[in-house]
Amino acid sequence: MATRNFFAELRRRNVYKVAVVYAVTTWLLIQAASILVPTFEAPAWVMKVVVMAVVLGFPIALILAWAFELTPEGIKQTEDVEPFDLRSGKALHARHVPKNRTWIYVTVIGVALSVGLFLIGRFTAGNSSIASPIGLPEKSIAVLPFENATRNTETEYLSDGISEALINSLSELPQLKVIARSTAFRYKGKQIEPQAVGRELKVHTVLMGVVRQLGDKLNVQVDLVDAVTGTQLWGQEYERRLVDVLAVKQALVREVTEKLSLKPTGEQEQRLIQRDTSNPEAYQFYLRGRYYWNKRTAENVKKAIDQFQQAADKDPNYALAYVGLADCCLLQEDYIGTPASESYPKAKAFAQRALQLNSSLAEAHTSLGYVYTSLWDWKQAEEEFKRSIKLDPNYSTAPHWYSICLLSLGRIGEAMTEIRHAHELDPLSAVIGTTLTYAWFAQGDVNASIAQCKEVIDLDPDYPRAHEYLGLGYLKQGRYPEAIAELEKAVELSGRERRPLRDLGYGYAISGKRAEALAVLKELEAKYEKKEALAQDFAAVYTGLGEKDQAFAWLEKDFQTRSGLLAWIRWAPPFESLRSDPRCADLLRRMGLQP
Repeated sequence: MATRNFFAELRRRNVYKVAVVYAVTTWLLIQAASILVPTFEAPAWVMKVVVMAVVLGFPIALILAWAFELTPEGIKQTEDVEPFDLRSGKALHARHVPKNRTWIYVTVIGVALSVGLFLIGRFTAGNSSIASPIGLPEKSIAVLPFENATRNTETEYLSDGISEALINSLSELPQLKVIARSTAFRYKGKQIEPQAVGRELKVHTVLMGVVRQLGDKLNVQVDLVDAVTGTQLWGQEYERRLVDVLAVKQALVREVTEKLSLKPTGEQEQRLIQRDTSNPEAYQFYLRGRYYWNKRTAENVKKAIDQFQQAADKDPNYALAYVGLADCCLLQEDYIGTPASESYPKAKAFAQRALQLNSSLAEAHTSLGYVYTSLWDWKQAEEEFKRSIKLDPNYSTAPHWYSICLLSLGRIGEAMTEIRHAHELDPLSAVIGTTLTYAWFAQGDVNASIAQCKEVIDLDPDYPRAHEYLGLGYLKQGRYPEAIAELEKAVELSGRERRPLRDLGYGYAISGKRAEALAVLKELEAKYEKKEALAQDFAAVYTGLGEKDQAFAWLEKDFQTRSGLLAWIRWAPPFESLRSDPRCADLLRRMGLQP
């Protein structure tokens, strides 16, 4: 009986009504906040405060509803109030108390508004995956290049290498979005707030670090920061011996995965372990090799080969060392002019050795895919690229190199899709950004190619290939003085490498500067004798001079030596006027391509 009286008293004191109206009103408030907080990029704690206030306010509202009542004379304690008609203000006996349905109308309207806001939130969210309060992927990170506090260029490989190794290891986890190395390294040497990085790169967390080497001592200090709020999620200082740099990297990977609440599968953990070597010296040689390889110049490619080879010598079972050697050999023909017969068989052997040691290594499949592209084995190339992308969706080099394969196959639309995907993964990469200009050129959109070149130059004013293709774009538009200026700039910045030099010779030729074009041919002859230029370089200049017979004669030389770059005549700008000639179609067929 007491229980029945208690619930009757709850009803008499309007506690039920207050509870329902409070629930509907606060639900409406939360729905509105869930839309407005992301819209105005408010910190994540704002939403937490709103929810906490709603939860804490509920029992307070019930207590107030029990203790007080609103009357015509104002707010009074419930014990002092007789039942009354709120409209007339007259006291009533309990049996005459009218049923005031205003609260029901308020509830219905509130529910309708809540449903409306819920639907608006769902539709404006689109089809995106689970995101953080400001629309960023919750599991996303940018590993910024660690600061070299020693200020010694000889130790820079350590700060750069640890950062890159972390990026590559974390990229093995498909549930985590990891910003690619080229994009992250655009922040090298810059003082920038983590929140600004988060906004620019659209990531939820940022990892920063400082590396100091004093003799054989290594000090690494790291901070994991919430890029939304700017708060530190985790920080650690490691005092180790220099030979323990690999152990430091492995510890960092474990800590980051734990702090981001990632739960790698057994297969993923095994792949992370297989990536590494057990030999500390081999790891240091590997870090140096990547440091030089990333500079992408003829001299640094040679230095990288030496470092990767020493890494493989120290640990013959270190798969990544062989990937490094394969990648160097793949660049030799383009950057150095090494004959294909020397470079690509070595690249193939190194990539296959890496896969023998670790068949799940995405980098090795990518390297082998580019080897097969260079060897004109188009089917095998596609299979390797697709395998790599499946293994590591974050590895931007795979869709990047796959796009070049597709350009040679004449599948321009698919090539554009792949290079755009690579560009999304690594938006600040000068190399990938320039390859995007190749695709625009192949599509016939010179204006887009020029615009893309300018974007790359804004990011890296000293990147030769961007100036090279900007010059080729201006040539296509007949803007010869501007074109020559850009091509000369590319030759200067590259240290007179073969490809910018040949494109300058082509530019001289089609702009009427025959004497200058012939001078370039003479310079190319000297490089060719030293195996620093290709036959197609001469073909490009002769095409500009209108001497097609000479051009095809030189292209035939590259066919006989099976140049891995010969298929580029299908889309590279200097060879455009040759494509309508039946001899070009015949050449493509002999390379296994459909004209």
